[in-house]
Amino acid sequence: METTIAAISTAMSASGIGIVRISGEDAMDVISRIYRSKNGKKNIKEVKSHTIHYGYICDGEETVDEVLVMVMRGPKTYTGEDTVEIDCHGGVFAMKRVLETVLKNGAIIAEPGEFTKRAFLNGRIDLSQAEAVMDVIQSKNEYSLKNSVGQLKGSVRKTVQQIREKLLHHIAYIE
Repeated sequence: METTIAAISTAMSASGIGIVRISGEDAMDVISRIYRSKNGKKNIKEVKSHTIHYGYICDGEETVDEVLVMVMRGPKTYTGEDTVEIDCHGGVFAMKRVLETVLKNGAIIAEPGEFTKRAFLNGRIDLSQAEAVMDVIQSKNEYSLKNSVGQLKGSVRKTVQQIREKLLHHIAYIE
C-alpha cells in the first residue's frame, strides 16, 4: 500500500459541503502542493495532527475552491495512514475539480471500499467491522442501523471471544 489514494467521500449531488479524502504515505506531500492558507504563510506539513485549517485549494495559480482541510497523521486514523480530508463546496463540479487537482498532484483514485480495505489490512478494524461499514451505509431502518453500529463497535468480535473463553473453560473442566 505504497500508493496514496483519494476519492470523493460524500454523495455526488448539489449540497453545501463535499469531502475529498486522501490517504497514504504521500498524503501530506499532496496537500502541501495544493493548499494555500488565507494569509499564505501556513505550511500545512508542519501543523499538528487532528487539526482543521481554513484556506484554498489551488491548481497552479488558479484558486479552485475555498476549503477547510483536516490533517490526521497515522496511525491514529481510520486507515492507519496519514489522512487528509478536504471539506469543499458540495457542488458536483466543485468536488470534481478539487479531486482532479488532488490526483494531478500525486494521488491515484481509490477503488470502491479501498479506505476500509486499508483500515482492515493495517489492523485498525477486523473483518466483521469492515463488513459493518457497508451495512451502516446501507441501513434502511433504526434496527438495521443499531445492529450495524454495534457490529462496527466490535460486538461480533466480543461475542466470539466470550464463546471461545467459555469453550476453553469447559474443555479445561472436562480434562
